[in-house]
Amino acid sequence: MSSSSQKDWLDALRARIESVTPTDAAARVHADGALLVDVRERAEHNAGAAAGSHNVPKGFLELWAARELPDPSRPLLVMCQTGLRSLFAAEALQKLGYATVLNVDGGYRAWLEAGLPVALPGGGLSAEEQRRYARHLVIPEVGLAGQRRLKDARVLMIGAGGLGSPAALYLASAGVGTLGIVDFDVVDESNLQRQVLHDSSRVGHRKVDSARRTIAAINPHVEVITYDERFDSSNADRIVPDFDMVLDGADNFPTRYLVNDACVKHNKPNVHGSVFRFEGQASLFMRGHGPCYRCLYPEPPPPEMTQSCAEAGVLGVLPGVIGLLQAVEAIKLILQQGRSLAGRLLVYDALAATFRQLRIEADPNCPYCAEGKPFPGYIDYKNFCNKK
Repeated sequence: MSSSSQKDWLDALRARIESVTPTDAAARVHADGALLVDVRERAEHNAGAAAGSHNVPKGFLELWAARELPDPSRPLLVMCQTGLRSLFAAEALQKLGYATVLNVDGGYRAWLEAGLPVALPGGGLSAEEQRRYARHLVIPEVGLAGQRRLKDARVLMIGAGGLGSPAALYLASAGVGTLGIVDFDVVDESNLQRQVLHDSSRVGHRKVDSARRTIAAINPHVEVITYDERFDSSNADRIVPDFDMVLDGADNFPTRYLVNDACVKHNKPNVHGSVFRFEGQASLFMRGHGPCYRCLYPEPPPPEMTQSCAEAGVLGVLPGVIGLLQAVEAIKLILQQGRSLAGRLLVYDALAATFRQLRIEADPNCPYCAEGKPFPGYIDYKNFCNKK
């Protein structure tokens, strides 16, 4: 079709479809009970739309019309971004038998210019974010509301090492809006076998700086707050309260007990993980919903049985398995979906390729988490874990 023929065809279509200005359309909604029908794609509509508009994407109009627009006698005011797509949609609706169909001239752009009320059906997610999280948005248990909860969530990572690396990667990819990372170490060559936040070019760099760079490259919508310091009882009360939950990626018992105690004190969920050679464990400790870490381990094991990864070694992929389980638990907690690991210890044996569940009960006499017990205070964790 030549450009002149196309223009003649569009002029003829405009002559058949009555148009109204955005201001007149808004008036008809209130005066006549007309329905604003936005035929843009879902992501466009969710990024900003006329207040009260009903989204039926043009590509699904014939399929969804009977369900989404059940009253053929109700006046329909059809709009898109500029008023062109809606012209074709209006014609299609006329052919489907709708009695009164008008095109909103200039579309949503003109609606904005007229200063008419708008809404954010996408829960404050930009069009780019909606494209990024499209596979989440179609899951009923997530959807727009769940993705907004993920965006608003604040998760504190203790450690940017073996467990923190995979967890941070997937929490960032999932759209968790704020990640706090506490780590005082630098990247070493021996880390690269399992700590996937870092690469060879960053050996000698601060881990928190390396983590920030990796996360920014994966998802620029995530805010990363770094704490280049050792997590201890002098800073726990300054850091923990600013977050919704703590993901414990510590590789030593003194820090695990401190994480537990700080989470109990500030009533924060503690998403726990640990690895040793070919075995890993994961659980969720949340006051009022099961035991805390001290209920499971009232006393630390003897020092001779608490070898570090450097001393005992760890299969490089194992922290990936456990760190991802921690990320899943954190996301479920944010979405308020599914059954959590509270009250259960999930044990993974990589050599046997088995998962086992151990039921763990809250200790009614636990000095830290038992109901009615005042917080007893922080202790000398290094001495506590090294006593004979």
